[in-house]
Amino acid sequence: MAKMTGGDALTQALISEGTDTVFGIPGVQLDGLTDGMYRRQDEVHLMVPRHEQSTTYMADGYHRVTGRPGVAMVVPGPGVLNAGAGMATAYACSSQIMLLAGTIPSTLVGSGLGALHEIPKQSETIEGLTKWTARPTRAEEIPELVHEGFRQMRTGRPRPVALELGPDLLHAEIDVEVGEPFAVEPPVAPEDGVAEIAALLRASRRPVIHVGGGVRGQRAFELLSRLAELLDAPVVMSENGRGAIDARDPHALPAFSLWELRESADAVVSFGSRFLTPFGQQLNVGDARLALVNVDPDDLRAPRRPDISVNADATAVLAALVERLRPQEGWGAEIARLRAEGEARVREQVAPQMAFVDAIRAALPADGIFVNELTQIGYVSTYGFPVQAPRSYVWPGYQGTLGYAMPTALGAAVGAGNRPVVVVTGDGGIGWSLQEFATAKKYGIPLITVLFEDSRFGNVWRIQRDTYGGRFIGSDLTNPDFELLAMAFGIDFSLAQDADAVQRAIGEAILNGRPAVIKVPVDVFPSPWGFIHERKH
Repeated sequence: MAKMTGGDALTQALISEGTDTVFGIPGVQLDGLTDGMYRRQDEVHLMVPRHEQSTTYMADGYHRVTGRPGVAMVVPGPGVLNAGAGMATAYACSSQIMLLAGTIPSTLVGSGLGALHEIPKQSETIEGLTKWTARPTRAEEIPELVHEGFRQMRTGRPRPVALELGPDLLHAEIDVEVGEPFAVEPPVAPEDGVAEIAALLRASRRPVIHVGGGVRGQRAFELLSRLAELLDAPVVMSENGRGAIDARDPHALPAFSLWELRESADAVVSFGSRFLTPFGQQLNVGDARLALVNVDPDDLRAPRRPDISVNADATAVLAALVERLRPQEGWGAEIARLRAEGEARVREQVAPQMAFVDAIRAALPADGIFVNELTQIGYVSTYGFPVQAPRSYVWPGYQGTLGYAMPTALGAAVGAGNRPVVVVTGDGGIGWSLQEFATAKKYGIPLITVLFEDSRFGNVWRIQRDTYGGRFIGSDLTNPDFELLAMAFGIDFSLAQDADAVQRAIGEAILNGRPAVIKVPVDVFPSPWGFIHERKH
């Protein structure tokens, strides 16, 4: 036993779990925690962004590129609400985020007396955005709950967790043993499920592998490539599954290829995917038999109609299949044809966007990190940007969180080590996080922001033009002078008029190793989805 405060115990528990960075904004309810962190500054670093939404976005970005849990910290009430968009995005993308949320004094919770930052039912609000949440009633409970939160993130489906912490508990003097992280058993593939899928694949002559966001990390990356080789099967990556296999692999195909493959596929095996359209319908596999592998049982139920469903970790099942299967004949030269035709179709239909996508890819090394925003270039990148390494592509998943990208990319850059990080954003989305250029400058985070400016919410404006007869409302923007803004923050700025200039500017920014903004004036591009919708029907 050792004598310490609740804040000391929490800090020590985080350090024991391998936490080296906390993204948070101090406040009076958190003083006991930040004081504990002050005493351990050589072991854990507090990074303070300029808006509470950025705490959880940065923690998410940090997790996405490192594979380690990200930790965020906010005050109660408005702090929790501001952090909610980042938590919702992390929830949609199965990210390991721990939110340390302050509360009002423990004895006042639920009293409705109007204590500073009090909101009704804060715990219930947080529960809707997390896999697990807890609020200790005694300071002695804090270390064990920290360890349980990390165990929850590392088992089953990874999703955000939260601890609510009263200021009285963080200041309390206690005798406590912080202890070690809880043991986590490696996931095991069920023998019967693996046997069923193996039999399905052995009998197949046109198997298709489909992967979602549940296939991630270096080991899965290597196993998936090996399985595709054994089966001579195409690997279709969902938007969230990009980076599960090297886009240069001769078996790799973008999500829209499933619509053509289903015409002759006799088996589809999907790993770690919700396997739904954006409208909640099962993806169409034609007459093929369907097997779903997912660690979350909810992602195996209706409206899905699998012939085989296996509730298990995707990587564990991949490993078992690679061990069990032997090389067999598959699609042969047809995969190369589909790859070539798909790329040609993309380049024909969205050539203006692809010029910039190509420029960014050429400027980045294979393991360079690309953070994608919901912008005109970003939508095309969901199928046009070749992801060549695991944990090198970030997207907000089904949450579609406009404005998430820049602060998420900051967190990615913190965790990226020597890997460069590029974020694309529009002049609409960047408006959520302009203040975070101050964070980049303060901490010397070498994030490269490629900012496309058309003075509109470009996709909204195009839809209003093409679908609603030019009845424009709420889609025009008035922007600051981004060069002067960058100067005010002390950030490098350059203007790029075309794709070649973007590639050169990114290369220079990588060499300089400083935060940089590259502004690209553009007009509204062709629809990024038109040719895909045609293929669906």
